[in-house]
Amino acid sequence: MDLFSFIALATGMVVLTTSIHLGGLVALIAVMRWREGHSNHVSSAWWQMALILGVVQGLFFLHAVQIWVYAALYRFGGVIDTFEEALYFSTSTFTTVGYGDIVLEPGWRVLAGIESANGFLLLGWSTAFLLQVVSRLRSVEFRWLDRREDEAELFETRKARHRDEADRKP
Repeated sequence: MDLFSFIALATGMVVLTTSIHLGGLVALIAVMRWREGHSNHVSSAWWQMALILGVVQGLFFLHAVQIWVYAALYRFGGVIDTFEEALYFSTSTFTTVGYGDIVLEPGWRVLAGIESANGFLLLGWSTAFLLQVVSRLRSVEFRWLDRREDEAELFETRKARHRDEADRKP
């Protein structure tokens, strides 16, 4: 293959892995919205921990799928001899660790470099998504605390009014 073919292949892989990522994030959002509508315990610490753990596991799964797609390309493209080596290479490349103990042929190195940039961006996207989820949970918690404070103020106001009325009665 010539350089243009490798760049076209890399572009296709970026489109595929980005689509996988977007689809996964949409699914995670749908699950979170569904759970929020079906749970009375949105503000409980246990629910929040479970949600964060679920989101992290979902993101990890998405990245595993993306890494496996690249590994399959390297293995079935005849570049790397075993799937274990292809998975190892793809994982170290996608996560930008890049140990350098497996070196690809010219052309395929371009694809590996683009995989590294792709992984860097997708991992950053996941980080931003996770931070947004945690931020949203914190805002829900603060709204819940504000509501509790408002309820406490209302209770104290009613209690004071009741005392005043009781004091006025002869």
